Amino acid sequence: MLNSPSLDRLFGALADPTRRFIVDVLCDGEASLSFIAEPLPMSLAAVIKHVRILEASGLIHTRKDGRVRTCYLEPKALRLMDQWVTQRRKFWQRPGVK
Repeated sequence: MLNSPSLDRLFGALADPTRRFIVDVLCDGEASLSFIAEPLPMSLAAVIKHVRILEASGLIHTRKDGRVRTCYLEPKALRLMDQWVTQRRKFWQRPGVK
């Protein structure tokens, strides 16, 4: 079974719409913190807090190049979530399930 503390952290991190937005941005490729923060109605410090939660969950990683911090998705974390959803898909695809 795929119930684990890491899965709890993944889904917990995605419970927030700002963090889901950040993941959506990163689906297009790696991005700097300032690029991610630009369209958001909050301070850079607030965005950094969200990024830290995503990092702690294992969904994203960051690296620092000079003064620029770049974020990118972690495919293993996305695969773990996909496995969990795939196991449940069997339920809603059964005949008779509405």
